[in-house]
Amino acid sequence: MNNIQMLVGLANPGPEYQNTRHNAGEWFILELAKRYNCQLKPDAKHHGLTGKVLINNQEFKLLIPTTYMNLSGKSVSSLANFYKIPVENILVAHDEMDLEPGVAKLKKGGGHGGHNGLKDIIAKMANNKEFMRLRIGIGHPGHKDKVTGWVLGKAPKEDQEKIDAAVDEAVRCMEILAKDGVLKAQNRLHSFKP
Repeated sequence: MNNIQMLVGLANPGPEYQNTRHNAGEWFILELAKRYNCQLKPDAKHHGLTGKVLINNQEFKLLIPTTYMNLSGKSVSSLANFYKIPVENILVAHDEMDLEPGVAKLKKGGGHGGHNGLKDIIAKMANNKEFMRLRIGIGHPGHKDKVTGWVLGKAPKEDQEKIDAAVDEAVRCMEILAKDGVLKAQNRLHSFKP
């Protein structure tokens, strides 16, 4: 059974960040909204762009926080508290340096791995880490001193195409998630090759 009720895509706001690797989570929500004809609207009360989609007769709240990445929890906790959605029923899509471009994985719980968006969400959700994550691979620059420039930089065309393909596949997997639950969606997503 699917119990996910809220889908979040992490990003930094503003046109200068739009196509940077750190915004991979946002690309997932935008693609999902496009596929299900949902118009995301600025929602000042919840510090983000919000909307909802019906997938397989199930409603999912959509959220792209418009705070900066390191304040994502403010937006996520606001919407979750408003709709009384438990932490376990939230899925957060984010960029993941430990995975190569073209790879996306679903995972429940875990730490933040140095990701400022996840760090803030965990902090604002009373340190509850049990939300689902959609980890979208962006690759690693090879050295920790290069990380900031890497996540805030644009991926080369070949990498970007792989990331887009993984995002597209993740969107398709939401239909499986809605119908057959997380495990089946996970199996399909994890076998994807761009």
